[in-house]
Amino acid sequence: MELTGTPADIVLLDRIAVLESVRVVDEARPGDWLRPTPCDRWTLRELVEHMAAQHHGFAAASRGEGADAAAWRRPDLGDDPAGAYRTAAKAVLDAFASPGLPERPFALPEISARPVPALRAVGFHFIDYVAHAWDVATALGLPVRLPEPVLREALPIALAVPDGDVRRAPGAAFRPGLPVDRETRPDGHGTLSLILAVLGRSSDWTPPRGA
Repeated sequence: MELTGTPADIVLLDRIAVLESVRVVDEARPGDWLRPTPCDRWTLRELVEHMAAQHHGFAAASRGEGADAAAWRRPDLGDDPAGAYRTAAKAVLDAFASPGLPERPFALPEISARPVPALRAVGFHFIDYVAHAWDVATALGLPVRLPEPVLREALPIALAVPDGDVRRAPGAAFRPGLPVDRETRPDGHGTLSLILAVLGRSSDWTPPRGA
């Protein structure tokens, strides 16, 4: 993957992360939806509901409708959660691919009281789906497939996410960051492990005993 430094890059990066999230959600079977996830307050189904809601909300924001609380409401995934999730992912990918995106301000009430520039908003969405693709894959016991160039682009965005008490608030997207040695990661996934730690996740997460 070659990045060019153009505004289209962040849209492409986001697309890669979202499509990877679709791939891993598609791996879930009927007995998997009550599995615990690294998002400790959510089962797999609840996590995927949140992910679908964010897709619909960001798609609405790209149309100038993000201030409407209804745009961010969790959808009922029905009897086909993976299919409903694919529909939500398509909605946001189509919205981000629409002409004129960089000039549009996004209303993101969960993140900012003021409109957010479009490409920064897409960056927020991108880092969310790097994390959530890993969340779903890990809950299912699968590897996440995100190319190293994508992870290198995600890392500075993760590092720019405010840390501290704001992450302890109800509904916070990420938990407080975990300590990590940036120089000597022992595994072969250093960039991903660092991103996860910065966002309050441990790459060594395993389901609670008895779950």
